[in-house]
This record gives sequence, C-alpha cells and structure tokens, in this order.
Amino acid sequence: MKHRIVVLGAGYAGAFAAGNLARRLSPADTEITVVNAVPEFVERMRLHQLASGQDLAFRKLADVFAGTGVRLRLARVTGIDPERRTVAVTGEDGDGELAYDTLLYALGSSVAHHGVPGVSEYAFDVAGWSSARRLRERLAGLGEGGTVLIVGEGLTGIETATEFAESRPDLSVALAARGELGAWLSTKARRHLLQAFDRLGITVHEHTGIEAVGPTGAITADGRSIPADVTVWSAGFAVHPVAAASGLEVTETGQIVVDRTMRSLSHPDVYAAGDSAYAIGENGRPLPMSCASAGYTNMQATAAIIARLTGREVPSIGLKYHGNHISLGRQDAIFQMVDGDVRSKSWYLGGRTAARLKLGILTGSGWSIAHPTFGMPKRRRRLATAPHQDGVRTAA
Repeated sequence: MKHRIVVLGAGYAGAFAAGNLARRLSPADTEITVVNAVPEFVERMRLHQLASGQDLAFRKLADVFAGTGVRLRLARVTGIDPERRTVAVTGEDGDGELAYDTLLYALGSSVAHHGVPGVSEYAFDVAGWSSARRLRERLAGLGEGGTVLIVGEGLTGIETATEFAESRPDLSVALAARGELGAWLSTKARRHLLQAFDRLGITVHEHTGIEAVGPTGAITADGRSIPADVTVWSAGFAVHPVAAASGLEVTETGQIVVDRTMRSLSHPDVYAAGDSAYAIGENGRPLPMSCASAGYTNMQATAAIIARLTGREVPSIGLKYHGNHISLGRQDAIFQMVDGDVRSKSWYLGGRTAARLKLGILTGSGWSIAHPTFGMPKRRRRLATAPHQDGVRTAA
C-alpha cells in the first residue's frame, strides 16, 4: 500500500510543498493529495490589488498540478481525527473523509476580528479571495467622493490604503492606527512612508483604537466617530480553528506547536507550515505570519518528511526573518531590513527600485507555484522500508 500524504491548503506554503514532495518522492511508493476550498491558487500578496479594481488572473490549481501526480480535492476541511489519521471534508461532492499516513497542515490564516462589535457584519477585508472580491464589488459601486477607512497599520493596512488611494484617486482614503504609523521602521524609511501617504492624500488617524464598526463608519476608543462608506479591517490575522478542535497541541492563538523540523509535538505524523505553524526562528522568537515565513517553514517541513520517509538525515533549513517589503502603490515601495532581534536596520531601499524588487518577488512566487515540480527529475527517491509484524513491508 502506498504511503498517503495529505496536504491541507494550497496557498504559498501548501502548493509549493505538494509540488516539492511530488518532485522528490517516487509515485510508486507515495500518493499525494491536496485539499483546498477554492479551485484557484490565490496570490494573497496581490489581493489588495484585486480589491482595488485591477484585473488579475489567478491560476487554476487543476492546471498547476496537471501532470505532477498530485491529486486535487476541492473541499473545505471540517475536522481532523489525528488518532484515526483521517480528515473530514465537505465540497460539491458532499461530505467525505480522507485517510493519511502523513499530514501537512497548511491552512493559513484569515482576518482576526478581535471580538470588535460590528466587524463581521459591516467590515470588509483582503485576507481571502472571496472577501477581496466582495470588497472589489463594493468599491466599484462608490462614486466620486466616496470614503474608505482602513483599520490597522500593519503591512496589509499600509499596502491596502496606498493601493486604493493610487488606483481610486476619486475616493477619500483614511487609515486608523493604534500607534504611530510606521513606528517600527527606521527613521528614513518612516519618513519615506509618511511622504507617500501625503503624496497620495491619505488621512492618518494615529493613536486611534477602533472599538466598534457600523454601516456608516467606525467608533474610536474615546467615543469619536470616523465616517466611512466602506470600512476595511486589517488589524491582524487568525488561524483556522480546526487544529485546536482536533486535539493537536496548539498555542493560545490556535497555531500548531512544532519542533525544529515543523513536526507536531503531540502527533509526530502531522507537520505544519505557514501561518498555521508556531515555529521558533533562529533568534529564539516565533516567526511572524508572513509569506516569507511560509516559504521557510514549508521547505523545512517537506525536507523533514522526505528525509524521514527515505531514511536520510533531516536537514536544517534556516529560519530567519530578514525584513519587510511594503508596496506603496504600483510605483513605490519600501524594503526594510531587520537584525537578529527583528529591529529595523538603519538602511532601507525605497522608491521605484524597491517597487521593481517587490514585483520580482511576486512574479517569482507566482512562477514557482505555476511550476510546482520544476520539471520532474528522472530519478525520484524510493521510501525506506521495514518489515511489518503482519509481513507487509511499510515505510519506516
């Protein structure tokens, strides 16, 4: 019987991991299945562009995995039974169950509401394909002079505000920040950021916490009202709750607790990558939820899975966070390097050069997903085997 590998999620971490596993493991010994809720590969780093009205073509996962041997199951994950090693799913074909021998959990994250009243009812977000499409339709219906409020001063909030202001100069765009906008950047990079906001005409409400969202705007912690035709919530991310509900060891945030090889501490046949993994970087701190972290953790997880199944030593992939790359519309950006303590270095790259670098990263990420196996090798690794007590030889 083939060793069944199930990958949950086909985002940056899951899609690349599935292709890497298919590229390096022999199909004579393994069966790889990817479960994803939507048929497209969603470039999350471009969703603010999609919402702003730009035309983007997302790749069909069926085309991405065509000819790779990877099986695609379009369905939503509803539960995991790590004791029985099964995953419950529901999709167009109804409810079903997938059995696994090795599970790679890469379901990513969604927007975090933080319990703020009105967010789920009235706010929009760019954390997923369907929500970004919903926001796109709402913005398309706004006429000249319409108002948009972005809540959150993180990378997503900054990129969303600048993208909207550049793409829709007929709208009035504002951003609510709990602290000072870009306070974590170096002095010169923060100056560049503030100049970009001024150039694009974005109003910034600093030291402004949002306590409630309504149909016509938001209420601040001190009781003020910020009117807005559209409120976009970008105040952090939350992971899928199914891991915590399954009995896997998780943190308070719901992230799966893993060892240095991305293996679950509570269930050794489960691995996690991307935002779903509580992974400790080389600086001794948890890796932040980001595309960069998804890349490092999925490479470590797949390397560990392949090594253990084929009887080799598990390699150690570097788990470093190098910096932040922030788009400020299509023609401007900031690339801020950080040190080992995740403090911004004095040096930064800005302007069109940084924007071209960001475009190169996005293009490269898209290409790697479109070519998940990078061309199948002529020889792929067979699984190490050991005699089982019933006489059947199984993966060691």
